Amino acid sequence: QVQLVESGGGLVQAGGSLRLSCVASGRTFSSATMGWFRQDSGKERDFVAAIRWSGGSTYYADSVKGRFTISRDNAKNTVYLQMNSLKAEDTAVYYCALDTGWGSPLTPRDYDYWGQGTQVTVSS
Repeated sequence: QVQLVESGGGLVQAGGSLRLSCVASGRTFSSATMGWFRQDSGKERDFVAAIRWSGGSTYYADSVKGRFTISRDNAKNTVYLQMNSLKAEDTAVYYCALDTGWGSPLTPRDYDYWGQGTQVTVSS
């Protein structure tokens, strides 16, 4: 059984930064994709960023390109989301997810495991 545990959320002023972490435990997957999604109340869960565990290819939503950076530490089974120049519209619950196959990095239904989420609130 795989567990994903996010941390690093909080309250920050617009223009500030936060770094989210997601630790995966239980199994290792050489061909996995780790992704970050976010969901504001009453809205759908949206893709934010993803990274291939093998090779390190990265993918970003247009809304976060140039501001957010996804990275991984294979030895620690951890993926990070560095969020800079935060805006009020970035406020949401951020979820880490793991796709054990080769699904689309952008599609929530292709992910097999999800973390519990961490709240990010950006005050304007």
